[in-house]
Order: sequence, then structure tokens, then C-alpha cells
Amino acid sequence: MNMRGLRKRLRGAVSVEYALILPALLLFILGLFDTGRLLWTYTTLNRAAESAARCAAINTAACGTAAQVQNFAVNEAWGLTIDASAFSVSAPACGIQVQGAYDFTFVIPGLAAFTPLGTISLKATACYPVAP
Repeated sequence: MNMRGLRKRLRGAVSVEYALILPALLLFILGLFDTGRLLWTYTTLNRAAESAARCAAINTAACGTAAQVQNFAVNEAWGLTIDASAFSVSAPACGIQVQGAYDFTFVIPGLAAFTPLGTISLKATACYPVAP
């Protein structure tokens, strides 16, 4: 067998293998990026709810009304485009409670097949005791 012919056949096999593996590898890598964005968004939503609950319980001058608490939560949700109506404020037995909701949309089209319409509804709840 000729060595030149063998090399050409091997190059062709490598390119076929590469064409088969590349889409799965890209989907995996981009899926990792989207999962990181999901975790960052969830952490940011939780932090905004916790900060707003703390502000409402401790600093009544800045966060005395529900609207002020909601606006404070929006300001604490760094990097998220979120409306103030996504946060709700209540006063159960634990103190001041702030709940937030956000619809996370995946960027990767492949992940949209696993979730309805490619979005996940994230929810965060934080309760902070009122200062005596």
C-alpha cells in the first residue's frame, strides 16, 4: 500500500470525526456558559431580595414604603433588567419579607427544547427580622 494514499484516507477520517464531534462539543461549551448565566441571575435575584428585606427592616427612612423597597430591590439587581412589580413586600411573623420573580431566557437554542419556550421562572424569597 502506498503511504501517500494512506495519509489521504486518514485525513479524510479525521475530518469526518471532527465534523461529528464539533456540534456536540460546541453545544456542551455554550451550555456551560448558559448554565453560568442562570446561576449568576439566580444569585443576583436572591441578593436583591435579601438587601431589600434588610433595608426595609433596618432603614425605614430609605425603605419605608413598599414602593421604596421595590425600587431598592431593582437597584440592587445589578445587571438585570427587571421591573419593580417583580418584587413584592409583606410583613409575616418572621419580619419583613421580600419576594422576587424573574423569567430567565436561555440563549442556546438547544436548551430551549428541554424547557417550555426556553425560559425558566426564577423565584427568590428573603425575610429579615424587624429591629426593635
